[in-house]
Amino acid sequence: MLACQSVPTRYAFALTALAACSLAACSSSGPVRQSQTEQLTTSLQTNVKNVVVIYAENRSFDNLFGNFPGANGLFDSTGKLKSFALQKDRNGTVLSTLPPTWGGVTAPGQTKVVTQGQSMNLANAPFNIATAFQTSAGVTLDATSVTRDMYHRFFENQMQINGGANDAFAAWGDSGGVVMGYFDYSGSGLYKLAKDYVLADNFFQAAFGGSFLNHQYLACACAPEYPNADTAAAKPTIAVVDKDAQGNFTYNLTSAANSPASAMDGKPTFVLSGNLTPKNYAGDNKFYGINTMQPPYQPSGNTPVASGDMKLTDPSKATTLPAQTATTIGDLLDKKNVSWKWYAGAWTAATADGQQDPAAKRTVIYAGDSNGVASTASVDFQPHHQPFNYFAKLDPNTNAAYRAAHLQDYNDLVKDAAAGTLPAVSFYKPEGVYNQHPGYANLTDGDQKITDLVAKLQASPQYKNMVIVITYDENGGAWDHVTPPKGDWVGPGTRIPAIIVSPLAKKGTVDHTQYDTASVLRLITRTFGLETLSGLKLRDDSLVKNGGKPMGDLTNALNL
Repeated sequence: MLACQSVPTRYAFALTALAACSLAACSSSGPVRQSQTEQLTTSLQTNVKNVVVIYAENRSFDNLFGNFPGANGLFDSTGKLKSFALQKDRNGTVLSTLPPTWGGVTAPGQTKVVTQGQSMNLANAPFNIATAFQTSAGVTLDATSVTRDMYHRFFENQMQINGGANDAFAAWGDSGGVVMGYFDYSGSGLYKLAKDYVLADNFFQAAFGGSFLNHQYLACACAPEYPNADTAAAKPTIAVVDKDAQGNFTYNLTSAANSPASAMDGKPTFVLSGNLTPKNYAGDNKFYGINTMQPPYQPSGNTPVASGDMKLTDPSKATTLPAQTATTIGDLLDKKNVSWKWYAGAWTAATADGQQDPAAKRTVIYAGDSNGVASTASVDFQPHHQPFNYFAKLDPNTNAAYRAAHLQDYNDLVKDAAAGTLPAVSFYKPEGVYNQHPGYANLTDGDQKITDLVAKLQASPQYKNMVIVITYDENGGAWDHVTPPKGDWVGPGTRIPAIIVSPLAKKGTVDHTQYDTASVLRLITRTFGLETLSGLKLRDDSLVKNGGKPMGDLTNALNL
């Protein structure tokens, strides 16, 4: 350390910032060397010019990648199913078998059908959805099968996680035993991408519950506010939640008096599993949107007002969320003059569909086939998957040009990639038929769409400096065995898959670093030198306060 003593006093501030002081760095004749962290940031900013986020739907890690070699999955090194905490009933006793799958395993209209009766008596353990019903139903399901939807809601997700035990998924879901099912996904294109590049096996959905809140979190690392909800149209959607002996809110919904006592007798019912938190649930006297609310602008699940502005959504509807004003990642990118776009499948068609007279039948928005299943003819666009459409900065009347520049169609993404004109940050949201959501989509169609897009991105002249992150918004109600780290009141929730594709990727590896959805925002923040969203700081501070560690920013998946 003698060499460090020769450094002039005016350089002392630089030494304080360094984790260590090498002899070479501290010579009195040369500048102070960058710290390892600074070197990594410099390399990241030099080598990464484009970040592309592909956001699929509703799959837990174990549901798709539980058999992935080298990952923390369902099987040990010999291929034997590991031992896991057994699923418990609502009274805390271990279930002797899994409950039936209420309403049947398969979605309506499927050629291969597994009824509720045919789903009974499965062992209390994870099971392969493809082969589990060969005897009872005489069918083998596969990645082209559309299975039923499952609860994926804010409070229910926490009740299922049950303090980290992950042993109440069957008890507090609405679907029975199917929550424990998994797919052998090893023949898929995404599985191959994961083997060729990087699979993150310690990546969690940022928020508890469903698609709506996790999309909001991807935009702003926050939950959306609904001011004065108790005196507004949304009052009937405020959740009813139990309190503890001290009068503090818990995460347990209040059960209805007629709710079945056992998961073997039926799905649970609640006084009200609403879309908004009770007032002061977060400790700040506010109401927050937690389950599906509709955007204030078209395309929206709620129609315009008759004879009103067709670009706007009827604000009198209980599920119409007021325009949001929180700071988003888009705002921070704008502040640094960094380009960005949110591309959505069927965006152009859905916008036209939403701007019809309220009496007109919707043919794109929430428009599956007669069974509610998405197809190429009935693409089933989901407005609550479009987070920036909730923000006042993208008002179609007051900020039309800004909106048009940042909210675009999948076809624009393909053209921009081919031309080498992708913005620095791109988000892609597939429409229903391609997003892999149980209940209305299969795995195969989305897998083909997403892997085809990756191929197009790899053919782009911008690929040499690109990082592609493929992940899922949330678990879709499917069980996963890994305990989520304890963070803040919003999350994180259940573990989900994430694949990092890039020329810079540590190819052929499994990354065990702790991440959540907002690790994508952390990567963007570090790459483009942005300010830090307050929600990211809250999450990391909360993780540390609860004895954990901050979330990673995906740089561990890259060779920099």
